[in-house]
Formats: sequence, structure tokens, C-alpha cells
Amino acid sequence: MTIKEIKEQLKTSDKPVAKSFHIGDSFKVLLFGFNKGMKLEEHKAKHVTKLLVLEGDVIYHQEKKDIRMKQFDEIDIPANMVHSVGALQDSLILLTQG
Repeated sequence: MTIKEIKEQLKTSDKPVAKSFHIGDSFKVLLFGFNKGMKLEEHKAKHVTKLLVLEGDVIYHQEKKDIRMKQFDEIDIPANMVHSVGALQDSLILLTQG
């Protein structure tokens, strides 16, 4: 029900909605939902992360480069790398860390 909860919360949110999907001893799986135009501002993750676009169209920004990502595109994000994600349309991304 996690994705349904995210989509419901996005109806009244002005920022991306994040939910934990699965957490283990050495990993974490997160889901982020975006409405068109929403942005996850620059930040760092302490662990190596894989970003997978489940739905939509996003811009992934890292080190002065923008990468457009659509459904089922994926990218590896190194630990402690400053990055951001912006939604070009309503989108859902999955992040695995660890």
C-alpha cells in the first residue's frame, strides 16, 4: 500500500513525499513521489544508492550535469555525492541504499 499512500498524500503536498519501503540491517529501500515541478533539493546520501524511475520523467543533477530519466531508467549514485532530483511530470522513484 506504500505507493497508494504516496499518491494520496501528493494530492495535498507541495513537496515530494517519501516513504520507507523495506529496511534491513545493511540496506534501505525508499520510495519518493513527485508532482510535476517538485524538486528534491541538493543533498548527500551516506551510502551508495541506486535510483530507479518507476513512473514519470525526472531530471537527476550531479556535478554540473543533468541527466533526464524516464520510466525504468536507473543510475548509481556514489556515497557522499551531492545531487538533486526534479520532476518534469508526476513521477515515482525507488532508491536502494547500502
